[in-house]
Amino acid sequence: MGRAYDARAEEYVARFGDLADLAEVDHALVARWRGTTTGALLDAGCGPGTWGGLLRDGDRTVLGADVSTAFLDHARATQPGLLLARASLEALPLRDGAVGGVLAWYSTIHLEPARLPAALAELGRVLAPGGSLLLGYFAGPPGEPFDHAVTTAYFWSVDALSGPLAAAGLDVVEDHRRHEAGSHPLGALVARRAR
Repeated sequence: MGRAYDARAEEYVARFGDLADLAEVDHALVARWRGTTTGALLDAGCGPGTWGGLLRDGDRTVLGADVSTAFLDHARATQPGLLLARASLEALPLRDGAVGGVLAWYSTIHLEPARLPAALAELGRVLAPGGSLLLGYFAGPPGEPFDHAVTTAYFWSVDALSGPLAAAGLDVVEDHRRHEAGSHPLGALVARRAR
């Protein structure tokens, strides 16, 4: 997947590399979620660092992980305050409970259904007690593949995600959905680790 995004990094950055390119409703959701968290944050699948400035909002420690070298290079150049690592969502270089919040904004969409539970377990592992995950996904028939501009992606539903999240120690506490013209239905959920 990293190579697929490396090959299209320039195109992706031109379209989604600036926060101003993203929907205002998403800005508001991410900012509100950030305000409910404490401690360091992980931008899991950080891409070119688009959310970095909003997540830092001053001196907050923000870690970014991605499998695309080109994205990480862009993030280093444009978001020098981020701590970045090339890493898979299934093997994060963090200790248990290291962060108070994880943003996984459409970063799990390319994981085959059989791989998704392990990635959610890993995201849950790095969350501190009381911490939360904000997960963006394409809403549709769970596990059904669809053509994506970069590589195959998969639809999910909050109901289908709730089971693997619960197995990872996370309870869904918010569910958001919207549909824009010309796009697949979009979903976002917040899941919290028990204290």
